[in-house]
Formats: sequence, C-alpha cells, structure tokens
Amino acid sequence: MKQICALVLVLLMVLSMTACGAKKADSDAAYIEGNGKMIIGYTIYEPMNYFDENGDFTGFDTEFAKAVCEKLGVEPEFVEIVWDTKEIELNAKSIDCIWNGMTITEERQETMSISLPYVKNAQVVVVKADSAVASTADLIGKTVVAEIGSAGEAQIQGEDANADLAQAEYVGLSKQTDCLLEVKAGAAEAAVLDWTLAKSMVGEGTDFADLKMVDGLELAAEEYGIAFRKDSDITAKVNDAIEELVEEGTLGALADKYGLALAPAIAK
Repeated sequence: MKQICALVLVLLMVLSMTACGAKKADSDAAYIEGNGKMIIGYTIYEPMNYFDENGDFTGFDTEFAKAVCEKLGVEPEFVEIVWDTKEIELNAKSIDCIWNGMTITEERQETMSISLPYVKNAQVVVVKADSAVASTADLIGKTVVAEIGSAGEAQIQGEDANADLAQAEYVGLSKQTDCLLEVKAGAAEAAVLDWTLAKSMVGEGTDFADLKMVDGLELAAEEYGIAFRKDSDITAKVNDAIEELVEEGTLGALADKYGLALAPAIAK
C-alpha cells in the first residue's frame, strides 16, 4: 500500500512539473526573452519601415520598435514579410509580431493580440496628378488597385466596402508601393492606400511627384496597432513600454519627426 501511495505521489509530482513547464513554454514573453530578441515582421512602407537615401533602414515603426525592445531588454530583428501571409508567419513563429502600420480591426482582434492604438490613419485614393477623378463615383468600372489583405482592399471588396469602389475592376497587389507603380504606369486608374504612406511618397518632392491624393476624399478613419499571437502575454509588457515612451515624450517626438499623429487613446 505504501508503495502504491509513493508511486501516486511521484506521478502527481511529475504531472505538476509537466503542467508548470507547459505553462512556462506557453508564455510568449518567456519565449521572446529567452531568445534575447523580438523578430519583427514588416513590409517596405514609408514612413513606417523603409530604407533612406543612404541605404539605412529606418522609419517611425522601426525607431519605435527599437525603443520598445530596449525597454524589454531584447534586441529587435527585422524580417521582411508578405503582407497577405502575415498571420501565418506569426502563428508559425517565423516572426514574433507584425509591426508595420497595421490597422486595428475587429476581425484581427479575434485572431491576434493587438497592442494599444498608437497612430491615426485613413484610407485615401491616389491618382495621376492630371487626373479628373474627384470622387469614388468616378472610379466605377475603372481599374483600382490595393495591397492584398490591407484596409484599402477592404474599402473595395470588404463587407463594409465603399459602394462605388465595389463596382470598380479590382486588382490586388503584394505591396502598397506596387500599387503606386501601377497608377504611375497607367495600368490602373487609382490606388486605395494609407494616408501615412501617401503623404510621404506622393506629390511634389517625392518619388511619385506625378501622382496626387484626391482632395477631401478620406474613406475610413482608423488606428494602427502592433499584432502578437493570440492571448500573448508580451502584449501587456509592450503596452507598458508604449505608455512609458508616451510619458517620456519619446513617442510624441517620433510622431512629429515623421509627420504623424498619435492615436487619441495615448496622445498627451
């Protein structure tokens, strides 16, 4: 009988240790801290993540991520991803987060853990500088492009799509910069993309000086967030770091540097 009791106690101890180990292994914070780095998924998206004229990797999100990682005591490692497969890479642990001007949506909140909103954005329509397009009604039946999986695409073919754009000939592309190239080449009448990108890349003095945003046409107000794996405990730690950066004035200074506006929830 004593032997049986002893065996039961050993089994209970093993099960307890296994459970504790599993719990620790399930901690995203422990996983990232154990690796000593946070692998950050991004796409080239000025002014969030891009290479400057000197070939240096920079941008608002790039500097923001470095500042947060410093507070967490880990190194940032930036990995370029395909936007359309971002969640697959996140769940496969090819990356630890998506930090690239990602719009917060209810659908994304159901499948990922998302940080505090940090920057305001909107969807805009970009056309050639000499285009007569003045409203979405002018794009019915015309070729319109957007990045696959983006908020711009949602305005064209999502559940809450713009009624006029839903009647356009839609072509999805892998990058927002590819959308600008299509409009520049005349292969598309318009592109629907982020104001944060368009303000930096379209118009006089930019790489796309022959393109413009349609005046007064903002399709959707939105906010950016950082995405982690569902129920990830690193999200709370990142939120704490964000609040510290806001209090210190660091995040506000970064927003000013890149011509962005902080989300109302954190703006001071």
